[in-house]
Amino acid sequence: MKLENITYLKEEPSPRNDKRQYDDACGTAHALELIGERWTLLVLRELMLGPRRFSQLRAALPGISANVLTQRLAELDQRGLVRRRKLPPPASVQVYEATEWGLEAEPIVQALGRWAARSPGHDPTLPISGVSILLSFRTMISDKRAKGIDARIGFRFGADDYAARVKKGQIKIARGSPDGCDVVFSGAPATLAAVVYGGQPLDLLGVTGDRALAQKFVTLFVLPPKVGSGG
Repeated sequence: MKLENITYLKEEPSPRNDKRQYDDACGTAHALELIGERWTLLVLRELMLGPRRFSQLRAALPGISANVLTQRLAELDQRGLVRRRKLPPPASVQVYEATEWGLEAEPIVQALGRWAARSPGHDPTLPISGVSILLSFRTMISDKRAKGIDARIGFRFGADDYAARVKKGQIKIARGSPDGCDVVFSGAPATLAAVVYGGQPLDLLGVTGDRALAQKFVTLFVLPPKVGSGG
């Protein structure tokens, strides 16, 4: 049997040599290229409620190194998800903020958080940032439990202040002074999480204003059932 001479073509190298590229046209693959690198989505998460200084981002993400944070911010800037700007006087400091497109990723953060909270391996006692706990409130609020409530809620986490509005079964939160709110919570974000999701006593937090409202507020948020628990 005569064998034909066959010339095998050498595979051309992909023009996309970055190890983070999947060479896949699926939008999910490209989403992972944008925000799938370690720490990237968490850095973007920390900008969902307003601009932050580099030092604030480091404090909110204690496991990240300065070099990695610098790299992730540069990548997010390059991809159009984050921008850097300088605040006007008297602050005159450099901050990072999510772009309009970057802010559109919040539903992704919420969906991932709700989905992963069902894992039996999820440990809610680990450290949590102020932005993270407040974003969880936007995700886990029960419209049934919040029905009929119209209230302004403030939060003080050290030097970070936030003001929220509970209305029509939803909660809107923004960075800003909690002055004038019906009730203001103060303390560590992890302590607030322990009270809201872990059933710890309200007395662990500083509470000023309407204490009855405070007691009601911490019951408005419900974690999804764990996998295998009948949910």
